[in-house]
Amino acid sequence: MRPRRKALLAAAGGAALLAAPTAMALPSAAESADAQDVGIHIVGDRIVEADGTELLLRGISHMHTWYQNETGAFADIDDAGANAVRVVLSDGTRWNQNGPADVANVVDLCRQNELICVLEDHDTTGYGEEAAASTLDEAVDYWISLQSVLEGTEDYVLVNIGNEPYGNDAATNQGWAADTSAAIQRLRDAGFDHTIVVDAPNWGQDWQGIMRAQAPQVAAADPDGNTVFSVHMYGVYSAAQTVTDYIDAFDAMGLPLIVGEFGHDHSDGNPDEDTIMSYTRSQGIGWFAWSWSGNSGGVDYLDMVRQFDPAQRTAWGDRVITGPDGLSETSVKASVFGGPDPTDDPTDDPTDDPTDDPTDDPTGDPGACEAAFDVVNDWGSGYQAQITVTAGASGVDGWTTRFTLPAGTTLGSLWNADHSVSGSTVTASDVGWNGTLSPGGSTGYGFTANGTAPAEVAVTCTD
Repeated sequence: MRPRRKALLAAAGGAALLAAPTAMALPSAAESADAQDVGIHIVGDRIVEADGTELLLRGISHMHTWYQNETGAFADIDDAGANAVRVVLSDGTRWNQNGPADVANVVDLCRQNELICVLEDHDTTGYGEEAAASTLDEAVDYWISLQSVLEGTEDYVLVNIGNEPYGNDAATNQGWAADTSAAIQRLRDAGFDHTIVVDAPNWGQDWQGIMRAQAPQVAAADPDGNTVFSVHMYGVYSAAQTVTDYIDAFDAMGLPLIVGEFGHDHSDGNPDEDTIMSYTRSQGIGWFAWSWSGNSGGVDYLDMVRQFDPAQRTAWGDRVITGPDGLSETSVKASVFGGPDPTDDPTDDPTDDPTDDPTDDPTGDPGACEAAFDVVNDWGSGYQAQITVTAGASGVDGWTTRFTLPAGTTLGSLWNADHSVSGSTVTASDVGWNGTLSPGGSTGYGFTANGTAPAEVAVTCTD
């Protein structure tokens, strides 16, 4: 986003966004892990850390290049519950360049505050419409100039090559795939092993469907298979169906997607932030809300806090931080920084060792947790459901759920749980980071299925 964004031609978006996605072959999990064992990498359509833990980005954008003295914002964003920050930088084309020393300090602030750091070059914003914008090739020159301070940070830094690198000029936008592919390859040839993030054209909103249609060829251009696609959701995404259709298209292609920016209002329309937040949660998609503070030019309402003061939180800040599907409900610290806080280990050993072997092998305590089924999206021939796991009075350190699919129904995809299918019975267990729940605490996983959505499904839960 820029301080004042041009209005978008949203009316043309619907038809483009309804185009059928194209399937593509991706590297296997083993191949991806082998290629990217230096840090954050892609497995299938998921972002994972070096240790294999899935990384669900929950972050806030910070306009560092215009507010370089507001370094306290990193700690404040961490305190707000984010696990990541998207940092606005300048390559010097449009604004004062953030040089190696400054960027090294930014990366260190991210590390100190245990934030995954997404660095983005903002000078590319609106190329083709904005005469002052830099090209993706110039952005790559900038990243290569920073290589010495970024080397070795692959565990917690992602490189967002250029923010919203194309405007709405259709002729210029035809070069998006070729230019983006060339930029990725230049970075790889230079020795960058980081996860690369690429933004959509149309000021990031892709209402022409260009990134959606051409993402497979861009993904294939990365020899490391380590590129994430980023869409920005503002006024084009005012309808829930537009939000879900776009996210579903990348799921169908098996490509990783994040919502790199979104807001609750904008000059080009009123985005459906509720659907953006709830559907990314159910689908396991990362997001970055725009932005912490410092907005001007008529979009001041996108500040989460006024004057960089956490005590002056706005309604937008409340929505992102403590609202439904916000940071307080969905953000988990990255494992590179220690992951979620563990429950306290017991301080006392048992008084006596057991004297008798149990008659039967334990099968888990069915009273330790409960699980509830809920259909969150139904399109007739299939549906999406959410399973919510809630710990009992003693909490749990690991859980397993089981349920039976109705006759004629088959499982599609399932996320945020390890699972197996035997006949029509689905067994799903925690994936480590979501296994430990305090008394009354909840987590969940989602899945899609082919067939008629049932009114209810009985789900058992054991620890």
